[in-house]
Amino acid sequence: ERQYWGSDLQLPKIPFEEIMHNDESAYKWLCTLKKVGIVLLTGAATRQGELIRLGHRIGFLRLTFYGPTWQVQDKADANNVAYTTGRLCFHTDYPVLQHPPGVQFLHCIKQTAAGGESEVVDGFHVSNKLKKQNPEAYQILSSTAVDYVDVGVDYCDFAVHCKQTIIDIDSRGQAIRINYNNATRDTVFDIPAEKVKPFYAALKEFNHLLNSAEHKFTYKLKPGDIVTFDNWRVLHGRQSYPSCSEVTRHLEGAYADWDVVMSRLRLLRKRVLNKN
Repeated sequence: ERQYWGSDLQLPKIPFEEIMHNDESAYKWLCTLKKVGIVLLTGAATRQGELIRLGHRIGFLRLTFYGPTWQVQDKADANNVAYTTGRLCFHTDYPVLQHPPGVQFLHCIKQTAAGGESEVVDGFHVSNKLKKQNPEAYQILSSTAVDYVDVGVDYCDFAVHCKQTIIDIDSRGQAIRINYNNATRDTVFDIPAEKVKPFYAALKEFNHLLNSAEHKFTYKLKPGDIVTFDNWRVLHGRQSYPSCSEVTRHLEGAYADWDVVMSRLRLLRKRVLNKN
């Protein structure tokens, strides 16, 4: 069962090398990732390539238009807001894809002395709150298709477009995926005019809940930390940090699909049970 959380999150932590070499620790990691939605792996080497190792541990990483892994740092002529020193508002990654990546990994290689704190919020917990206090707003966000677009050049040149509801629900009306990223939300919004104001009122209330002090959890990654989280559930952001002539903050990122993660979880479960 899911464990919902807010600012009271006790961030689960497991040593990186332990999950790499111990099946019971790896099984605990993936179970906790599914249950809580976020786990911090500690003590990885502060060099690029550790996420490739992690990908091999679960099976394989998800290739996207930003490559098998990608470097989050301040870049000239950035084609993504993440590649700046500015604040990142709460978002999920890649709602512009028909099937957004299920799990995200961010490995801290270098951390700025001032600023750059990470923020996360449990999107399912917030959605449940919204559904309880304003069912109409919940219905609007779970039924209105929003356009997302991303155009640029990175691993290759790309021009992608997709329509997603901000809250994906199952047959019982329960949230199963959050698709929310203002940086890639399109200027096109082809819904009837009379539905525009109600939509933005609903989105404003959802955004207010996301950013309320009782729901968001703030922490700062240290070099060697790898945060792993459910990209369908956990919205993440970043506080701004000072711009500098040299790179002062460097994260390496990667994605995996839930199908791959759950496959590894089932295999690890068999190994652990057989061992015990």
